[in-house]
Amino acid sequence: MKSIIVSLMVAAGLMVAGSAMATEMPAVAKKNNCTACHAIDKKVVGPSWKAIAEKYKGDATAEAKLITKVSKGGSGVWGSMPMPANDPAGTKQADMKELVKFILAL
Repeated sequence: MKSIIVSLMVAAGLMVAGSAMATEMPAVAKKNNCTACHAIDKKVVGPSWKAIAEKYKGDATAEAKLITKVSKGGSGVWGSMPMPANDPAGTKQADMKELVKFILAL
């Protein structure tokens, strides 16, 4: 009986570890320094990406709005702390799109 309980605990731990890996911070976020202000599941300086995904769930225009917001920066949606522009020249739009798609899929 004890070995069954231990086996179940190990299996549960592996499932939790596997789900954490499924939502690992993407390389594009690290490359563009997003991790300085954002985390997947907790507020840092800016909101968690899961909170952003929840806020925009079901909004068909969310992807375009967020690509613009990430690219040009802004403030007022999540508080008074401004988010700096990450692509004001528009040269990293593929990165911005990849990042926004990741966030909205959470």
